[in-house]
Amino acid sequence: MLYAILAAVLVALDQLVKYLVVQNIPLGEHVPFLPCILDLTYVQNTGAAFSLFSDHTWILALISLVMSVLLAIAVWKPLFRHPFGRTALALLLAGAVGNLIDRALQGYVVDMFHVLFMEFAVFNVADICVVVGGFAAVIYYLFFYEKLEGRPKDSGAAQGEQA
Repeated sequence: MLYAILAAVLVALDQLVKYLVVQNIPLGEHVPFLPCILDLTYVQNTGAAFSLFSDHTWILALISLVMSVLLAIAVWKPLFRHPFGRTALALLLAGAVGNLIDRALQGYVVDMFHVLFMEFAVFNVADICVVVGGFAAVIYYLFFYEKLEGRPKDSGAAQGEQA
């Protein structure tokens, strides 16, 4: 339940930040946020990360929906029992749902964070959740899963070899 609440709070934060940007920054305009580091820029992204697949908004929405359902099951089940792993899944779920809401209601995702000191895509709170959650889930699975979960990573393969 705690991880579902975490995901819900992050989705709410994502949607609040997007709402504030849409209400206060004209499309395409830059507003200084952290001088020389970060601007707020209102962008409507019809694609995925880095505007990939921008002509396939509804396919991206369907993928987001499927991933959201699978992640919700993984958080509820739970796929990972340790708090670190469950937090990673909650972050992934929040990011998937946050961007799914935009795609389903508007046909695009509102992005706003524009890093100034390097060439990088404009992104949003949901994107941060996906990146941090995905990175944490991979690190957890590769380095801690077997030790903390008490289950071997390749248990399915091992069972198949015994048959």
